[in-house]
Amino acid sequence: MSINLPGSAASVATGEKTATGKMRYAILSVLSVGIAINYIDRAAMSVAIPFMSSDLHLSSTDSGLLLSAFFWSYVLFQLPGGWLTDKFGPRITLAVSSLGWGLATAFCGLSHSVSALVGFRMLLGAVEAPSYPASSSTVSRWFPRQERSFAAATFNNGSKIGGTLAIPIISFLIAAVGWRMTFVISGVIAMAWAIGWYLWYRDPRQHKTVNREEVEFIEANQEAATGAAMSIRQLLRQRTVQAMMFGFFCVNFVSYFFFTWFPTYLVETFHLSLMKFGLLGMLPGIAAIIGGWFGGLLSDGLVRRGVSLNVARKIPLVFGMIGSSVIGLAAFSPTVTLALAALCFANFSATCASAALWALPSDVAPNRANVATIGGIQNMAANMAGIISPILIGILMQFTHSFVIPLVLAGIVGLLGAIAYGWWLPEVKPMHQPTA
Repeated sequence: MSINLPGSAASVATGEKTATGKMRYAILSVLSVGIAINYIDRAAMSVAIPFMSSDLHLSSTDSGLLLSAFFWSYVLFQLPGGWLTDKFGPRITLAVSSLGWGLATAFCGLSHSVSALVGFRMLLGAVEAPSYPASSSTVSRWFPRQERSFAAATFNNGSKIGGTLAIPIISFLIAAVGWRMTFVISGVIAMAWAIGWYLWYRDPRQHKTVNREEVEFIEANQEAATGAAMSIRQLLRQRTVQAMMFGFFCVNFVSYFFFTWFPTYLVETFHLSLMKFGLLGMLPGIAAIIGGWFGGLLSDGLVRRGVSLNVARKIPLVFGMIGSSVIGLAAFSPTVTLALAALCFANFSATCASAALWALPSDVAPNRANVATIGGIQNMAANMAGIISPILIGILMQFTHSFVIPLVLAGIVGLLGAIAYGWWLPEVKPMHQPTA
């Protein structure tokens, strides 16, 4: 026998009373601002490097080292970051993480050698590592399952908004106060956010300004723990976790093209002026932001209509990854209009899938104590694409002097991601600890 609790997925479908409070959306808004600041600080180096080169006499090798140093430590610290979040909670972990990345960013502006800059960039990657697992944990605490995908899409879109805003904001600050003070200002903003988050954030039952009805609505629509928390080793042996790792790697293999080689592709292939590139180059980013919210609303809407969680999550995952494979068509597009259409659709689709994949950790965790750890595991695998993809495309470009093979390869990887989520990923439900 089943009971329809007020605000549950079944009661939502039948029009019964739902939540009366909106505090969870205030939490989500502040969290998304934090992720946007995270990405502005992360992208500041790429915008500032041309202005730093003359002062510090940077070679192209030095510049490449500075840009890649972040990812090595970021990947390495995903598992510790997720574990720390599960141990201490998102309030402490996000506050310490933001304080750390603010200090690391500020110290970049005070550095006078390449070795010091590399060290602070690696520190930045290490202290930013818990940010996404902690965000996933926050969503699992504050949102019921029928709103979780949209919430995940929203904080994930903070990265797209931050990455898009980084270019004009950092450029303006460099012109106004120089590159050194730009890093300091960016770091101070992150530290201010950290203090605000620590003082204001609490879990639903401990937060002073949330009403009882909203807490009941959230708790009535969250999965109960189905078993004991698993160790990292046990999680890595789960088919569910393995499929999530590979699928997210495929998502980021496509997405990282837009963060790395996209400007070079567009300018060199179609010989665009700087002004025209500045206008057209924003389009895939805008498409990604729309795709994230579309995927989140689609998945949550299906849950509200009584569709199983498994189907509601897999539809944006599978079809999003199939859509991301359209990136391969850009290789054969004779005009910049057709190429951008293919690239925008691919980025829209990849981010559509991202909305559901950041809801998965809370959907499949056997216990709340595993949510951030699972998020860290899949994000670790995903950001390996940030290391492999740019290097592999660079090697292919060196031998072929064409973007055809790199773009087709990205399209194939997108299809592999669809297979991983559609076939390899088992039913989306809380995992059970294996018996000995």
